[in-house]
Amino acid sequence: MQILSIGNSFSQDATRYLHQIAKADGVDLTTVNLFIGGCSLYTHFKNMKGDLKAYRLEFNGENTEFMVSIKEALLSREWDVVTLQQASHFSYQPDTYNPYITELKNYIQEYCPKAKIYIHQTWGYETGSERLTNRGYTTYADMFKDVEKAYNLAFETIHADGMLKSGALLKALLENGAETVHRDTFHASLGLGRYAIALLWYKTLTGNSVLSNTFCDFDVPVSEQEIQLAKTCVENL
Repeated sequence: MQILSIGNSFSQDATRYLHQIAKADGVDLTTVNLFIGGCSLYTHFKNMKGDLKAYRLEFNGENTEFMVSIKEALLSREWDVVTLQQASHFSYQPDTYNPYITELKNYIQEYCPKAKIYIHQTWGYETGSERLTNRGYTTYADMFKDVEKAYNLAFETIHADGMLKSGALLKALLENGAETVHRDTFHASLGLGRYAIALLWYKTLTGNSVLSNTFCDFDVPVSEQEIQLAKTCVENL
């Protein structure tokens, strides 16, 4: 399976462990993330229109030195899945998605007509953080309620093939006892957060259960209790 993410640091979080999780199950799965930190749908659209080599290519969760355009990336492989997402700082504002996500979807279909287009539903900021309260929210759930609505509208607007519900998963982890799922109040934590999201992507895209997956080579320690919590939340989502 070949997966291309037109994203930012949140898709970087999602794909850090994805290839390795699939490999642990004997599944051949390649991930490429087109990285610009904080990149919005509007900026992706501008880069697309200008055919700009603005993206650092990340391969199977690892940085590379290659800079590419969206068009180059789309033409580089026979992609099975291409993912789109909004920048987190606009994610709760539905009017920031269009017409850019529609234009990007049409562009993807022009060059990769066989690829399925998935919406990557991102997440809210850490409860009580200044980054959250400055936007008028007090809890993760408060912000995520609006994030979820905006992504659902985008999903319906472009008739996407699927949704990767990372935001809903992090909410479930918090509701089921996780102490934190963030590392800096907005990115996913390097251990549990990234691991759980990658498990979700793996299950959603392959249909395989994650309960018996043996991957455990994390960048920071993840306890056995957290591993089981992540697996349970993914299976129950």
